[in-house]
Amino acid sequence: MNKNSNLYQILYAAVMVVLVGIVLAFIYMTLKPQQDENRDNDKRRQILAALHVAAPSDAETKATYEQYIVADMLIDAQGNVTDSTANVAFNVDMKKNSKAAPGEQLLPVFKAVKDGETKYVIPVYGAGLWGPIWGFVAVNADGKTIYGANFSHESETPGLGARITEEEFQNKFVGKSFYPGENDEFKSVEVLKKGQKSLVNAHTVDAISGATITSRGVGDMIANGIDDYHPFLMRLQATND
Repeated sequence: MNKNSNLYQILYAAVMVVLVGIVLAFIYMTLKPQQDENRDNDKRRQILAALHVAAPSDAETKATYEQYIVADMLIDAQGNVTDSTANVAFNVDMKKNSKAAPGEQLLPVFKAVKDGETKYVIPVYGAGLWGPIWGFVAVNADGKTIYGANFSHESETPGLGARITEEEFQNKFVGKSFYPGENDEFKSVEVLKKGQKSLVNAHTVDAISGATITSRGVGDMIANGIDDYHPFLMRLQATND
């Protein structure tokens, strides 16, 4: 075949495209299990961070996670456990879940035991200034008090909104209550500018200076996310009365 002909050049290009595609597909399939494991380990470390468990090494992450997380659960709008099969909560994609129609969103919960005490870790998902933000809020067995929190982001500004990932900000939520009054009224923890007070007597956390929108996004994310768990939290409170 004439190597200078158009037909030869077309066939050559087609063969090269096919070969490159096969190589890329092979590389993707080879690396995908490790990529999936890295993604899962990152999620495990975020959940553990909400429980104040220091980030383990990559090799120890899964074992450490399984040491503290004793059960996965999905609950319904009345706070009843509807599914407790292995990894049922872990496998919920919160980004996709947040886009589900009201009433159709899954409500995952992770039950943990640390130092002999039971905690419940609830995932939350929302929006910051430049993109999605998400996190995990650990609640004590009393169904009221925050034990710990961990927040992450996709594209917030370094030194400003990105500071929601810092322990200094996250630790401000520790000890805050979703039921600060004497009645059973749910009041989400509000993130406000320093010096501002809640108009509904909710517990508050100071916003990050220079990152008001992202800070407000964290507050809205918690309010919108945890509110759906009010019946579940009330059940915990009834159990612990």
